[in-house]
Amino acid sequence: MTAVEGKRTRLISGPGMLLVWLYGVMVVGAVSRSAVQIATEFDRAPLAYSLSAVAGLVYGFITYTLVRGGEMARRAALVCCAAELAGVLIVGTWTLVDPSAFPDATVWSEYGMGYLFIPVLLPLSAIYWLRRARGVTP
Repeated sequence: MTAVEGKRTRLISGPGMLLVWLYGVMVVGAVSRSAVQIATEFDRAPLAYSLSAVAGLVYGFITYTLVRGGEMARRAALVCCAAELAGVLIVGTWTLVDPSAFPDATVWSEYGMGYLFIPVLLPLSAIYWLRRARGVTP
């Protein structure tokens, strides 16, 4: 393996650092909120609280892949961001079409309105950044 092949694609330079910070904030917000809700009132809205926990795990994995860097991590982050975006769009639409299915909000309810629409804007921004970061080395 040559020195160039051994270098990882750097994903946290420039806008990538802002993405890591925002995803980190979302991890803390989603995981802490869902943990409290699952521990104290899970029977009230199990679907909503479970979806928020899943969102937190997805945010955590994306944060990890951005920090890790490398082409494989970039591809994994792209797949997760696409899945995250699909989740936000599906759950966001579901919460508008059938609000009774969600007695309490999820991170992705109404496209992330409770989180200033960051849940819908973040994967779009990350996908754009990750596609541009292809082949960039330190």
